[in-house]
Amino acid sequence: MTSRKWIVSGVVLALVGVIVSCCGLAAGTFSARGYVERTYARSVSDDIGSAAKGFRSDRPPAQVAEELRRSFRPEDQHRDGDRFYLRYGDDSVVILPAAVGSLILVERMVTAYPRYRSTVGNSWNWQRGSTTRGGGPGTGK
Repeated sequence: MTSRKWIVSGVVLALVGVIVSCCGLAAGTFSARGYVERTYARSVSDDIGSAAKGFRSDRPPAQVAEELRRSFRPEDQHRDGDRFYLRYGDDSVVILPAAVGSLILVERMVTAYPRYRSTVGNSWNWQRGSTTRGGGPGTGK
């Protein structure tokens, strides 16, 4: 192959990679939200208004949390007994015990942080979109 053919082949492969990545991102396959949506059963009756989507698993909360952490490392997390609060950028995943297995709630941070702030406190270390000031030199200014 001539060097021109190598260059053209490289450009084509790069474009295919970009297209595959964009499709995956658009489908949410590279996010904790996408993982939950693909892996667990949707439970509309457990939704919290239009803010949080409910899902169910027959596995206990600790196992669900571990599966999710292995697939997508949370930016911050908090555990309160058998309740798990995971923060992923702009999303939160809250895993609660249910009569059988777990209830999994996926919610944007703008509504999740105010809802769970009394439980997670500063452990989520959420800054994006927060109007809270303070926290040290240069923070919130």
